[in-house]
Amino acid sequence: MKIREYLKLARSFNAVLTGISPVMGAIAMQQFNIIYLFLLFLVGFLGHTYGFVLNDILDYRIDKDSEEISDRPLVSGTISIRQAWIFAISSMVIAFIIAIGLCSITMNYLPLVILFFSAFFITIYDLISKKLPFMDIFVAIAIFLLILFGAFFGNPIARNFSDISLLAWVVCILGAIQVMFMQVVAGGLKDVENDYRKGARTGAIALGVRIDKGRLIISNAFRIVAYGIQIIDMTVVFLPFFIIWNDRFGLFHYIQWILLVFIGFLMFYFSSKLLFMKKFERDYARKFIGLHYITNFAIVPIMLMRLNPWAGLLVFFPALGFILSNLILHGTLLQPKTM
Repeated sequence: MKIREYLKLARSFNAVLTGISPVMGAIAMQQFNIIYLFLLFLVGFLGHTYGFVLNDILDYRIDKDSEEISDRPLVSGTISIRQAWIFAISSMVIAFIIAIGLCSITMNYLPLVILFFSAFFITIYDLISKKLPFMDIFVAIAIFLLILFGAFFGNPIARNFSDISLLAWVVCILGAIQVMFMQVVAGGLKDVENDYRKGARTGAIALGVRIDKGRLIISNAFRIVAYGIQIIDMTVVFLPFFIIWNDRFGLFHYIQWILLVFIGFLMFYFSSKLLFMKKFERDYARKFIGLHYITNFAIVPIMLMRLNPWAGLLVFFPALGFILSNLILHGTLLQPKTM
């Protein structure tokens, strides 16, 4: 069915994550209205679709000869370039229509400007991601802005940046850090074979990751960057407990800490399985990227449970979306064939 191919093109396996990015910004500002949160989710989901479809269009010449990603709709030919352009532009237009509606309710159009720049940075990334290393910073900035966009709807009286809470800024930073890992480390590894052969200039290749006679060579510099990003991630997630909630310690606080430490341990374990691969096997890499994806993006919802225990339910949405998308579209549990 064509719908199935469009869902593959939209990378639905991790679209839920981008969808809840503005939702987490709003929750950090203590917004729990389900209608607001759902509309913010749609903006994030559609923005995700725009970014990934545009990326596939622009990378088509690099990707078209790769058997590893032959299930991608543009590579397989199930969706044409023209249809992909229509899909990408339509997704972005609908996202902005929803955003305009939200802004008209609060009579504050600053979030619309923020959303525009989020889309702008994603577009810049798609245009130059294979031409210069570490352009993943543009994706991180785009996600930072997307979360900030959601934060403005967390409090109807928020009119400028000074009205955004310290916790919301922390969530924005965490989102950017986590995306940097997924882009530089996970993204760099899963595409290294094709990128290296085609001469693409990604951060992973710039740090010495390469394929040599069938062997995957992962440099120490790349490992240091990978572990460094995760250490910063885990450090920042604990900051609110000391700089915001330092006078409110209790049993629930320690339960959160135990959960965060456990998830952090899993995150480092899954990343180590990736960072010490001896031979490039895309299905193996997909499996541990998926597991890291599920654990990495669980830490912010658990931290936000300090505001409302129901925020912890956000832990399950990326994982559920990831697993269901894989089962329905690819017949696998943790290995999306379009990754």
